[in-house]
Amino acid sequence: MKKKRFVFALVLCLIIDVGFAGRVVVPLLQSYEKASYSRFFSRNFGKIFDTSNYGILQLNNGLASTPQMGWNSWNFFACNISETIIKETTDALVSTGLAELGYDHVNIDDCWSSPLRDLKGQLVPDTITFPSGIKALADYVHGKGLKLGIYSDAGVFTCQVRPGSLFHEKDDAALFASWGVDYLKYDNCFNLGIEPKKRYPPMRDALNETGCSIFYSLCEWGVDDPALWAGKVGNSWRTTGDINDTWASIADINDKWASYAGPGGWNDPDMLEVGNGGMSYQEYRAHFSIWALMKAPLLIGCDVRNMTAETFEILSNKEVIAVNQDPLGVQGRKVYVSGTDNCLQVWAGPLSGHRLVVALWNRCPKAETITAQWDALGLESSTKVSVRDLWQHKQVTGDAVSSFAAQVDAHDCQMYIFTPRTVTRSVI
Repeated sequence: MKKKRFVFALVLCLIIDVGFAGRVVVPLLQSYEKASYSRFFSRNFGKIFDTSNYGILQLNNGLASTPQMGWNSWNFFACNISETIIKETTDALVSTGLAELGYDHVNIDDCWSSPLRDLKGQLVPDTITFPSGIKALADYVHGKGLKLGIYSDAGVFTCQVRPGSLFHEKDDAALFASWGVDYLKYDNCFNLGIEPKKRYPPMRDALNETGCSIFYSLCEWGVDDPALWAGKVGNSWRTTGDINDTWASIADINDKWASYAGPGGWNDPDMLEVGNGGMSYQEYRAHFSIWALMKAPLLIGCDVRNMTAETFEILSNKEVIAVNQDPLGVQGRKVYVSGTDNCLQVWAGPLSGHRLVVALWNRCPKAETITAQWDALGLESSTKVSVRDLWQHKQVTGDAVSSFAAQVDAHDCQMYIFTPRTVTRSVI
């Protein structure tokens, strides 16, 4: 049966050469060092936006050239999921136009399986909530032009005490492949105290052996600093504990590991909470802005079947999405702080076309003016830049020099593209 299932998986998959070693990594910022552009950027530019750790252990399976986008069931539905909800969500992603904007993964989280494996030791979908099975659901999602994600755990049980995949990696990977699964979120509960570095690679190897192109998302909560080792294991790795739908942000934890991310492997500060009701419009806009700037996965966590206009406005901002999906692939980061408890912050990152994305984030309780100084951004003080506002969708100025300032409402974030005047501008 194992051989038949493996052959069936090969037939279903697009076979690709996915070797895990031998990749030649080009320095992400080398074009910024060319003589024709170096006059705009200071000698500190490479230090401010350090990418020296990217690629050291980089996985090369042809996936994740940009951060993953899509939807995940957990933040809103938790265990209350069904194939009907997954199908309706798929339809909503298409009908709203979110799928066309890049939200193409439909990811089922915990609670899809029966409490026990079958007599052959195989995972079985819950017959009440997923009566048609996962393959039929994958066929439906694929028929809409999207991709289906599944969930398992690098432990003996999942977090909701369903069967985990620890010691079942080969069988489970082959099963997922035979169903046509495109994405695996792999959690960290009930792990028997075995260190993550030992538990996560076996599933990588098992997925690779199927011959299928399956995105591998490690969810080990940042407990063992996965940015230091997960680049050779998965396509993204959780750097934090679980996100909550509150203003208390975990962006700062993810910021620590900026130099390790890049095309093929991304730091993951967890899924988006935009639209779940716990924050204000301004707070959600800041949340989305910073996630996009950090090149974090953009996985919607609300009920897209019943979004408000404000939620849709945030999630569908093409210019902000373009920052996240920028092909240069450099994670933006916190570059300057001021104010009480450092609540006035400047975050920034390089983009293709020798541009910069700059976010002025006010984490203070009242409106404040935030200033981005050129030295904090790695720009020469004499450099003139045009400034485009990504939330107002308009150019603010064409000749800012030395610094740029704006008043930002409490718990809000303003986001801009800075383009040196004589550099050809790229259209977002």
